Amino acid sequence: MRDEPRKTNLVANVYNTESSGQVTLRLQRITIRELQLPLKEPFRISSGAQTARRIALLELEDADGASVWSECVAPEEPNYNGEAIDTAWLAIMQWVSPRVLGRSFESPAEVFPALQHNFRGHLMAKAAVEMGMWALDALHQGISLACRLGGTRNTVEVGISLGIQSSPAALVEGARRSIEEGYRKVKIKIEPGSDVDYVRAVRSALGPDAPLMADANNAYTLDDIEPLLQLDELGLMMIEQPLAWDDLR
Repeated sequence: MRDEPRKTNLVANVYNTESSGQVTLRLQRITIRELQLPLKEPFRISSGAQTARRIALLELEDADGASVWSECVAPEEPNYNGEAIDTAWLAIMQWVSPRVLGRSFESPAEVFPALQHNFRGHLMAKAAVEMGMWALDALHQGISLACRLGGTRNTVEVGISLGIQSSPAALVEGARRSIEEGYRKVKIKIEPGSDVDYVRAVRSALGPDAPLMADANNAYTLDDIEPLLQLDELGLMMIEQPLAWDDLR
């Protein structure tokens, strides 16, 4: 966790007018802000615990003065896909922003190919800027981002993720409260020793129709097949990421 939140302004110095046809998007400024969000309670998974989240928020402003917000979803540590908030910050500053600032795009669909050309990886950093460009386009059209992306619903169902708890009873309490609050899926974080008995307790307490899943965050190997088989008997929606990301056996 950094001691102080930070802020970076990236501004186009010149306009690139290579694009032909009617110009709809031309990004003038990207401002990256770091927020530090304290959690209501510690969130523990198999790789460690968090008490606060570092979040990178981007404000994108186009040449007409319109502005929108987007979020970079990279975690604090590179323990998911290799990206982290600090690597994404650097990538946006050094490689992403020069490809979009001051450049004319006829459609936001042109942004991602521009970011992919001779530039591998860093997809969360790229997505933070690309999604902001879609939001700017939606703003200019006077429609919501959801509509711009083809959405037709006004609401979406959401789920909750429950960190590893101190006991099966504590997990049951949290899961029951989540269902009562209207969450349509309960993801249960697990690790060896805090898995089968915990999930079985929730299934027993909430019944066979409760929408439960487990997430191991790659805490197991095939040597741990027995608890995974037992979990599979509990009627879960899925068991997410039981093995290491590169374990393809």
